[in-house]
Amino acid sequence: MDISETLAPKSDQQNYDDYVTGPKTVTVSGVKVLKGNDQPVHVELAEYPGRPFKPNKSMRRILAKAWGPDSDKWIGRRLTLFGNPDVRYGGKAVGGIEIAAMSHMEGGKPLTVQLTETRGRKKGFTVQPLTEPAPSNQPPTIPDQVRATVARVKGTPGATDYIAWLKDEGAPAHILNYAQHELEEQQ
Repeated sequence: MDISETLAPKSDQQNYDDYVTGPKTVTVSGVKVLKGNDQPVHVELAEYPGRPFKPNKSMRRILAKAWGPDSDKWIGRRLTLFGNPDVRYGGKAVGGIEIAAMSHMEGGKPLTVQLTETRGRKKGFTVQPLTEPAPSNQPPTIPDQVRATVARVKGTPGATDYIAWLKDEGAPAHILNYAQHELEEQQ
């Protein structure tokens, strides 16, 4: 019997400890940017709802270089994440999550980016193209029309009406969950 699931730390985000048993390939289901936060980018993962990947600045630079800075375009794309025990914070090796491979890479070729290793010293970081197809049981992405409507009604009395309308129309659970999460957090 595989005990991998019993090893997961209790947390509201992905942690280095989640990757001690090996890399994981995940699907981006949403991205939030929280200004003024130490970890401003929260990459929601379809496989781990409520436990986003919060990439450090170096990994954000990789994401932006490979997929562009518009995080709305990242949804539905895939990453292979791994735990690197050599990631440093405050001069100490604390371990961290890094990107090994990405889908939707230009030309399907590896990408190498020069990242700051220490003050005044850079090191090449290479990400491989992810060619494996997404499993067919992955939840579909959120349609642009739903995202636009949520953005338009957020913080208005129409938010409750929109959620009710989605329910009446029989919206799939992932769309209803997205709308409820986005609209109810503002209330």
